Amino acid sequence: MSLIYLDNAATSFPKPEEMYVFMDQFYRTHGVNPGRSGYDLCMETGQLVDDTRKQLTRFFNGTNPDRLVFAYNSTDALNLALFGMLQAGDHAVTTAVEHNAVLRPFEHLARYGGVEVDVVPFDAAGFVDPDDIARRFKPNTKVVAVNHASNVIGTVQPVAEIGRRCRDRGIRLVVDASQTAGKVPIDVQAMHIDVLAFTGHKSLMGPTGIGGLCIQDDVVIRHTRAGGTGVRSAQRTHLDEYPWRLEYGTPNVMGIAGLHAGVQWILKTGLDTIEEREMRLMRRLVGGLREIPNVTLYCQESLDNHIAVMIFNVDGFEAGNTGTMLDVDHNIACRTGLHCAPRVHEQLGIDKIHGAVRLGIGPFNTDAHIETAIGAVREIAAARARVTSV
Repeated sequence: MSLIYLDNAATSFPKPEEMYVFMDQFYRTHGVNPGRSGYDLCMETGQLVDDTRKQLTRFFNGTNPDRLVFAYNSTDALNLALFGMLQAGDHAVTTAVEHNAVLRPFEHLARYGGVEVDVVPFDAAGFVDPDDIARRFKPNTKVVAVNHASNVIGTVQPVAEIGRRCRDRGIRLVVDASQTAGKVPIDVQAMHIDVLAFTGHKSLMGPTGIGGLCIQDDVVIRHTRAGGTGVRSAQRTHLDEYPWRLEYGTPNVMGIAGLHAGVQWILKTGLDTIEEREMRLMRRLVGGLREIPNVTLYCQESLDNHIAVMIFNVDGFEAGNTGTMLDVDHNIACRTGLHCAPRVHEQLGIDKIHGAVRLGIGPFNTDAHIETAIGAVREIAAARARVTSV
């Protein structure tokens, strides 16, 4: 029985064949330090790095490729942004749909950095009200950080509306696009996003170990690290100019190459095509699970403004048990637990039962995968019902 991979919200798998081939070929022929020397191979490698900055800047409708900076992933990128934009005496607003990539930096800033943080809950459908965020604004509010789409319940937040309210008050909007970059269109200008954090290994179809920030020209992010940049080595302090301002040491050339190839595949396939196909499968999955007795879904009443990520529980089973049965008995890969987003589970009231089972659809899933998953959950729920009736 072949593996059915439904853990795409964690990492997309498999990747496009073009990504594997390009990474392998590029690193075999150009696996040198980019831009540090003047020989041809070094310059050609540096050109790929620059080309990927330009490619991603266009992809997000940014304005300045120099302000497309690379990091290890979106968690690393968000740490660079939040610790570099806030200081003692500042106030920030975030939401209960956030991943720990935002929640934990804010917790550290609140405990040890003198930053006040307000957390806005989501409604029964899984959405944050932009007016609820605006009502938390104070004279010293400097940053609002919002997850574009929840990695748990899949709801796409009204970022443009939140951005307008932030722009009206001169507050910076930081958006975590870990789940949406490569799934839904993102226009940082139209959506009033000041700082966009992305990762390469999810829907951008790149490898692990690469991500970054797309930063508007008027945003200031302080240094929180220092090190080699490959240029102006005699300068005693870290450079102020972007992209070097937020990049430290040798870049992940292989990761950048894979990310470049992944985005090329998205552009060739069509973002709308990917989104439409994934959401068609999602509607079938949710519809099928909803018909099964003793299966509980969360925030899936409507799939408008959703990505193809959802959670459920089989009543009477802990999520981990359901996940084990999906894996062992049906060879279905999924994620169980709190999904690094504990406040979502707390607000839904399922943290005490150790969270839920998450299914995430990717561009290489098929109708057969979804039908098998529905059948597997039906079988697990029926088995639980038989045990309960004894």
